[in-house]
Amino acid sequence: MSTLSKSAPTRNPVLIPNSPFADTDDEDIEENAGLTIPVDPNHQLGGSVRRASIVCGSLITRSALISSSPLPPSFITTTEREQILEDERSLLRDNHILPRKRSIHGLPWQQRPHDATESDPLLPHAGSSSEDSDILAANVDPTAKWKDSVEAGKITTTWQRETKVLARYSGPLIVTFLLQYSLTVASVFSVGKLGTNELAAVSLASMTSNITGYTIYQGLATSLDTLCSQAYGSGKKKLVGLHMQRCFWFLLLITIPIGIVWQFSEQILRPIIPDPELCRLAGGYLRVLAFGAPGYAAWEVGKRFVQAQGIFMASTYILLICAPVNALLNYLLVWHPVIGFGFLGAPTAVVITNWLMPLLLFLYVVFIRGSECWGGFSKKAIAFKSWGPMVRLALPGLIMILSEFVAFELLTLAASYLSTKHLAAQSVLATCTSVTFQIPFALSIATSTRVANFLGATLGDAAKTCSQVALWGSTLLGIANVTLLTTTRHDIGKLFSDDPVVISKYLEYILYIS
Repeated sequence: MSTLSKSAPTRNPVLIPNSPFADTDDEDIEENAGLTIPVDPNHQLGGSVRRASIVCGSLITRSALISSSPLPPSFITTTEREQILEDERSLLRDNHILPRKRSIHGLPWQQRPHDATESDPLLPHAGSSSEDSDILAANVDPTAKWKDSVEAGKITTTWQRETKVLARYSGPLIVTFLLQYSLTVASVFSVGKLGTNELAAVSLASMTSNITGYTIYQGLATSLDTLCSQAYGSGKKKLVGLHMQRCFWFLLLITIPIGIVWQFSEQILRPIIPDPELCRLAGGYLRVLAFGAPGYAAWEVGKRFVQAQGIFMASTYILLICAPVNALLNYLLVWHPVIGFGFLGAPTAVVITNWLMPLLLFLYVVFIRGSECWGGFSKKAIAFKSWGPMVRLALPGLIMILSEFVAFELLTLAASYLSTKHLAAQSVLATCTSVTFQIPFALSIATSTRVANFLGATLGDAAKTCSQVALWGSTLLGIANVTLLTTTRHDIGKLFSDDPVVISKYLEYILYIS
């Protein structure tokens, strides 16, 4: 068997100098051997790793990508390592350095021919059809072959390969982003038909809750992208759970002033917003929304808890459940003739969803995967003196997110000074443009990851090819978005509102935006 398929050797946890847990007491953690596969950073695709934090936007703001501190290559999780190794093997096969995948059950025209080399086995179809058997038959060490091939300049890529890789990378991200954003869109859909004031009030409440609440949670939780990843990579699994507890108690403490602001938001908005009816509706929305704030905080820290372990699809699975449930709740609580109660049904649906997401994540960790990093509740998690590293890492992330999100949210504030109908039209415009933004945003994340991997492996030409593919892909996506927004503009406007003035203003400005 090749060296790649061997289990990782036993090793002691590695402490990074000046790391946030360099002085952590070993009594609080559990040392684990063989947690990650050691990586030689020289010319490896995983030689330079940054685990970025993806911040999902609100009704007005777009999603953002916040880069975290670089991680040592040996801290890559097993899932990430397996993906990187597969990418390296694929490039070796494309360049005829490793034998291609073959199956004795495949049809002749399904097998891609290649020029024979000295490393090819004499009987390519003999024995097992697995890739490992082919590599064994050729007596090839993929790790050594990769390093030697990179140093010799033999590794190149094609636009076909990069198109497939970027599509594979961005696909799950697109699904996740659209599902996450659908939680906001459902509220806009449900209240839009109630009236122009209600539609405008949702936009105003979304702006307020985003600036004074959700961005604070997301920004402060970015500290876990570094802390949990380093703790997991160093072999201290239980420290991951301890970091999560500290951040959750921190966010729960922050929830107190956030809840106070939301409870008195009507009085706070009156000196700022000229329409008192909008302030009343938005204030009522936020007062209900405050009950879901702790659940949202738990969701943010829980996501990072599982992602640090390489469990990246858990949040997607949960959103696949919560997104349709949220849409159903919006219908039942807003429009149902028996149990619906109008405008305030929309924030009630959000509150239920905000609590449902962390609950499902908890069940996922307990019954499926991720519980190995939970060591139980610890009193040290609420010791304020241990919060220093977390706070120092959290504040820059908070500033970065707020600085970007506030710029978009100011559009809502500006529209409110024109008229209520302008603000309602702004809500529809922002919703449509944010939906179309999710797909190219996912492509940009996939591209940045792929290009960074190539550059870390000193494959500059391959990085250039990937960038060119991404540029053409983004151009095609832009054309598709323009076509979609312009050809469906008359139908989309009517989905959100029955007010002819709101629809006409939407039709007027959507052409400029598209």
